[in-house]
Amino acid sequence: MLESKSNAQIKKIQKLKKSARFRRQESLFVVEGWKMVEEALSRNMIQKLYVSTKVENEYRAKLRGFYQRPAVDERPGLEQLPVEILSESLFRELSDTITPQGVMALVKMPHYEREQLMSPSEAALLCLEDIQDPGNLGTMIRTAEGAGMAGVVLSKGCVDLFNPKVVRSTMGALFRVPFYLCENLSTEVEYMKKEGFTMYAAHLQGKCCYTESAYKGRVGILIGNEAGGLSEEMASLADVKMRIPMEGELESLNAAVSAALLMYEVRRNRR
Repeated sequence: MLESKSNAQIKKIQKLKKSARFRRQESLFVVEGWKMVEEALSRNMIQKLYVSTKVENEYRAKLRGFYQRPAVDERPGLEQLPVEILSESLFRELSDTITPQGVMALVKMPHYEREQLMSPSEAALLCLEDIQDPGNLGTMIRTAEGAGMAGVVLSKGCVDLFNPKVVRSTMGALFRVPFYLCENLSTEVEYMKKEGFTMYAAHLQGKCCYTESAYKGRVGILIGNEAGGLSEEMASLADVKMRIPMEGELESLNAAVSAALLMYEVRRNRR
């Protein structure tokens, strides 16, 4: 059982939580809670599992139940899953939640090729420019799954996708929604247009309401930074600029709300 904060494994977990660079270097991130652990288990992505003494028996029973299910993909047996027990006090110190569930894991980062996102003939992609708020990004990933988007394209200026707050707010969608991190979003959008994508941007200067477009064929939805919206360069690449009507004295909506409206409008038009 691990009890000391100075243990090398504990230091590694803390560093993975704090440093995006270290996460990329190790190709690992941290998840917490049974739902997220179960998602990672089902994809054979867990490097190591950490359980608190308080719930050790409960989670060993849950793990046995999980491994008794028919496996879709080949996965190592329960006896091959590395599990480390932590004292309750140490686990609480490591946890990001007020009431920890007592289980966390080091998880291998998923990876997707650009072609996986763009290959469907009617692919709809959410394209994000410099999103900074972890909760917003996590909500957009989660909503992208609900709206049936083919994937998410992120600029390198976005908050790290594997930031613990982002991971937590995706509610597991991070494991199911393909994503592509690009060096230059403008170059990526230009490539998408050559591949037949029509790019739609939520924009204050939009000429038409977002409900007036048909969203046929391959579609890209452009959403900009929370504070400044889309850059001029990115807005200029949009084929269609759309406005979201608002009452009162509001100038704009939360970026995640705007993204949700547009994604579900794409879905509505394709039903």
